[in-house]
Amino acid sequence: MATYTLKPKDIEEKWHVIDAAGRPLGRLASEVASTLRGKNRPTFTPSMGNGDFVIVVNAAQVKISGDMVAKKYYHHSMYPGGLKSITQEKLLQTKPERVIEFAVKGMLPHNAHGAKLLHHLKVYAGPDHPHQSQVNAGTGKGHGAQVVGKD
Repeated sequence: MATYTLKPKDIEEKWHVIDAAGRPLGRLASEVASTLRGKNRPTFTPSMGNGDFVIVVNAAQVKISGDMVAKKYYHHSMYPGGLKSITQEKLLQTKPERVIEFAVKGMLPHNAHGAKLLHHLKVYAGPDHPHQSQVNAGTGKGHGAQVVGKD
């Protein structure tokens, strides 16, 4: 009996819509990272993307525990003295999508494969998203996405 190896032509693209309203950030991010990697499929292959896309809506209403002022995100402008920081509280007020993107990025592999998987993540602050046609295109009957709400 031969071992089954997943090939890129065998990947079926699916879209998942996840509502972040009232859900803890860490649990949401781990669920999204697992779905992006394809761990929920029987054909999971660690070295290959499985084609799943994840849309996270209501990112501004995500539940965050802990001190939002103490948590900081850093980036560097590549100039001397160019280290910049922003608190989680300020980032949640200005760009709530980035908070979820940073959390998911930390749970994906830290290599080129993880960077490629991050392109399959779409995060929106409100309940509306422009991917309605992809979500409904699964079987032609509006069942192409798995919509996950609150637990």
